[in-house]
Amino acid sequence: MAMQQAAYPVQFAVEYPDRSLNRLTSAFRIFVAIPILILLATVSGGEGAGWYSSHGRTFQLSAGAGGLLFAGPLLMILFRRKYPRWWFDWNLELQRFTNRVLIYVLLMDDRYPATDQQQGVRLDYPDPDGGRALNRWLPLVKWFLAIPHFIVLAFLWIAVVVVVIIAWFTILFTGRYPKGIFDFVEGVIRWGARVVAYAFTLVTDRYPPFSLAPLDGGRPGRPDYATG
Repeated sequence: MAMQQAAYPVQFAVEYPDRSLNRLTSAFRIFVAIPILILLATVSGGEGAGWYSSHGRTFQLSAGAGGLLFAGPLLMILFRRKYPRWWFDWNLELQRFTNRVLIYVLLMDDRYPATDQQQGVRLDYPDPDGGRALNRWLPLVKWFLAIPHFIVLAFLWIAVVVVVIIAWFTILFTGRYPKGIFDFVEGVIRWGARVVAYAFTLVTDRYPPFSLAPLDGGRPGRPDYATG
């Protein structure tokens, strides 16, 4: 009997739209997505700056909002071996929202991305037990250890651009997203989600596999930890 692969703690999946997709919004997706992309930018670390003068003196105003929390969790894990729960929740929900917008832009769903509902996108992180389950020293080198993944993902995303263009034409003519292309794009996003969780949100010490597959261990139900 074939051995089951061990489940990877970061789980990602997109519900395949086994139906006809909206051809009109698919045709103009890059334009339709502009409002939600602007909204995403406002909570993903976007910054703005401006100058004004008063009484012969010039001042600079700058503003920034949101963004993935990396330095804070890194320092807390390093010095206190602690991962504040609200930081964990913020990173998880931001990545969920980011992925909903991403799969919409990539034509994998024609429902407009929600800001507070998972819709057809599932992303779950493992519970780091408030940081106690994590090695305090690994966050210093995870970004370096993940370099091979960055290189492979760069080539995979080039392939994604090509196949999504093919999927775009297919949707325009048939209304359907080719299942093979869907599975490939989903796998690349899944791979990227694992790398982000390991190297940037720092929620797991398990090195990401070089794989597009779900690696859920063949077990039904939800993984170890989920919110929302």
